[in-house]
Amino acid sequence: MAFELDPRYRLALPAIAAPMFIVSNPDLVLAQCKAGVVGSFPALNARPQSALDEWLDRITGELSAHERDNPGAPLAPFAVNQIVHRSNDRLEQDLEACVKYKVPIVITSLGAREEVNEAVHSYGGIVLHDVINNKFAHKAIEKGADGLIAVAAGAGGHAGTISPFALVQEIREWFDGPLMLSGSIATGRAVRAAQVMGADMGYIGSAFIATTEANADERYKQAIADGQAADIVYTNLFTGVHGNYLRGSIEAAGLDPEHLPESDPSKMSFGSGGGSKSKAWKDIWGSGQGIGAVKDVVDAGEMVARLRREYLEACRDTLPAGLRVMPEEA
Repeated sequence: MAFELDPRYRLALPAIAAPMFIVSNPDLVLAQCKAGVVGSFPALNARPQSALDEWLDRITGELSAHERDNPGAPLAPFAVNQIVHRSNDRLEQDLEACVKYKVPIVITSLGAREEVNEAVHSYGGIVLHDVINNKFAHKAIEKGADGLIAVAAGAGGHAGTISPFALVQEIREWFDGPLMLSGSIATGRAVRAAQVMGADMGYIGSAFIATTEANADERYKQAIADGQAADIVYTNLFTGVHGNYLRGSIEAAGLDPEHLPESDPSKMSFGSGGGSKSKAWKDIWGSGQGIGAVKDVVDAGEMVARLRREYLEACRDTLPAGLRVMPEEA
């Protein structure tokens, strides 16, 4: 079953822009949706909690106006990421806001909870749950999620270690619903490759850090544009959950990326961790391995336009130049 959206939406690219802690904000989400990719943000980015209502009011209002004033133009829905781990004491209030504004897509992370899925389904919303392995994928669907985000090796922030080829293949053995792939996707060709593997859409995060709308330090944005896969360090030190971070930001905090201690997973946090005075996401910068494809800091619309061109080129290229296979009738 392909991932089907309301017919009112017109995607420029089969992709979801990942929700990034601190970085994703209404400016970025609106730019992404108006350019034709699903924009998203973590509910926890709206601080204090009362600000979430203001964010949702602005996003829903501006997207409705954009649809009205620009018939035929690209338009994508938006998504809100909910951390459903028990340590998130805002979840109930944040979920109420999502129900109030009928958020089209809710992305759940760090646990799967039936009551969250039921609340989103009450108004016709879609729940996508991110998973790092096949075991968690089964649990998410059993508890009522509509679709899955396969967070494979190389993804930015909290990420798994399984190859995208293996992870998508294992999930598709039993699940034919909506499936997104996350992990080093920073080009339109990578989005197309995700579809060839069996995913419906690509899930793009780190590339959007290097955009003018992103709520990120200018040094962070430039580090993404200058970085390569070798600049990424995988550790659970900063939040208690393993994730990928930029080596330079770890060094700037006075730590040795090659000799980082392990953190206690039971003491998961969304700020500082591991005894370090530096805060994850604010001082220690998350990033995926695909950033070698990002060369400049640009507007989000320009980023989407580049990804779309690459995607369409990849769709036209049925086989790499010079490669021939036997005809089907042979």
